[in-house]
Amino acid sequence: MFDTIIIGTGAAGISAALTLKQLNKNFLWIGPKNLSFKINSAEKIRNYPGLSSVSGKEMKEAFLKQINDMEIEILDKQVTGVYDLGDYYSVLCGQDSYDSKTIILGLGVESVKPINGEIELLGQGVSYCATCDGFLYKNKEITVFSSSKEFEHEVTYLASLANHVNLIPLYKDVDINLENVTIFKGMPKSIKKENKKMLLDLGNNNILESDGIFMLKASISPSVLVPGLEDKDGHIVVDRLCNTNLKGVFAAGDCTGRPYQYAKAVGEGNVAAHSVNHYLSELKK
Repeated sequence: MFDTIIIGTGAAGISAALTLKQLNKNFLWIGPKNLSFKINSAEKIRNYPGLSSVSGKEMKEAFLKQINDMEIEILDKQVTGVYDLGDYYSVLCGQDSYDSKTIILGLGVESVKPINGEIELLGQGVSYCATCDGFLYKNKEITVFSSSKEFEHEVTYLASLANHVNLIPLYKDVDINLENVTIFKGMPKSIKKENKKMLLDLGNNNILESDGIFMLKASISPSVLVPGLEDKDGHIVVDRLCNTNLKGVFAAGDCTGRPYQYAKAVGEGNVAAHSVNHYLSELKK
């Protein structure tokens, strides 16, 4: 049982991890080991204290050095669900689960917004996790939407199970060349379910029919990831101490709203970590 689990390796997650390490807490940190996409892709950052006009790559290297110097490890997995089990939370990463007394959400913001029908049909033909649900579609036809090249190994895994895969990549230079994978261009408009078949509308009268749909994205809507979590306009509602409406769940960074600034995210990550420390001390009383 961990004291806390940090979800997200952006600036907020980094700050929370560094602070919790200093506070000598037993925590698990989950997210891409190469840190968040936002940090990696930034061209120039001019308003971060102590780092004058640096690129995202330079900032990433500075962050990674500090993380390594403090001997903090990152579990490189994607979280697919966070569930309240009463006195603790269970965090699912595919078929693996991890338990913790508290949670810090540093999710960033969704790079790709949910399309019509996506959330409503989640678990009814729509899935976010290839390793969790891929086996359900063995020898069947599936449609896979992939927002990034980093998910190509999951597409390949799904292709090894399914009879045929309709792939919709949201990026160029696709490195998948398999006989049972057909690539389509376009941005999905909506998802419907009719007669046990999933229908994905690509526009221009192009409807892809399949047995299941996988939406492979770097981030998932917070309210979908954490049932019962209060959000507003796509952001997690928090107070000044980074408390959410769920006891023991804290949030920091871009996922709590604008401004989408590294300095703001780092500050909130630090606040969230101290709020976790206070919450844990109260539990011992």
